[in-house]
Amino acid sequence: MTIIKINAITVPADSGDELGSRFAARRHSMEGTEGFEGFELLEPTDDRTTWLVITRWASEEAFESWRTSRGFQNSHSGGESDSVEPPKKPVGMSAELWSYTTSVTG
Repeated sequence: MTIIKINAITVPADSGDELGSRFAARRHSMEGTEGFEGFELLEPTDDRTTWLVITRWASEEAFESWRTSRGFQNSHSGGESDSVEPPKKPVGMSAELWSYTTSVTG
């Protein structure tokens, strides 16, 4: 059973492109993460400013293991721990984590 985690990130109206750029720059950073099955970043096509990060996991344990990892901490602190650049400020104004399991696929 696939576990779905959706991170709903609300950004200022003029910051969506920056959020997209940051995800694009790190799109391969999850490769090799135990239990990680893939992700999508969904950009709103209307006047909403909430972007959705949809991740798929083999189990809740795999997600929690990643969430408590150094890799998670580094990616959510604004930069890598060995980077010479100052950490970037978060783009999002708020974020909400939603959890689902796959019920029906087609």
